[in-house]
Amino acid sequence: MTIHFRRIDSPLGPLTVSATDHGLFALEFPQDAWFLPREGWREGDHPLLRRARGQLDEYFAGARRSFDLPLAPRGTPFQRQVWFALADVPYGQTTSYAQLAARLGRPTAARAVGAANGRNPLGIVLPCHRVIGANGALTGFSGGLAAKQFLLRLEGALPAADAGDLFGNAAGAIRGRG
Repeated sequence: MTIHFRRIDSPLGPLTVSATDHGLFALEFPQDAWFLPREGWREGDHPLLRRARGQLDEYFAGARRSFDLPLAPRGTPFQRQVWFALADVPYGQTTSYAQLAARLGRPTAARAVGAANGRNPLGIVLPCHRVIGANGALTGFSGGLAAKQFLLRLEGALPAADAGDLFGNAAGAIRGRG
């Protein structure tokens, strides 16, 4: 299977977007903690990559709140269940790992949901940045916490930098990967 990719400029830096003939495969940030193996990848143009770029441009301009692209990420059945559930978290809102686990019918699986969330290969498109800690703290994001803050502020889900955490506490916390 050939995986087509291209780098696109964004307010977060250059993003690497990849696709197969079946759907969008991955969206990687320049500071990603992990990268997919590049075997079988071919840099160049593909209609799905053009569509993804257009929709990402609209998203960053504030003109798009969800994505309309065929998706083909690789993962375990549980990971894919978590990743596709992310699309149900509304623009401008957040959820916790525990809430997402409960929504999936697995209320004791918050850590497993967090681990799957951390391996989401389609960040932004499948909005894992909208998942936060139960206490409102920003936790882990493969694109980096600064990128997560940027995306949540873009969507209006995060108060101004000096306003505290998501629940209005004056001593808002940002935690590392979790």
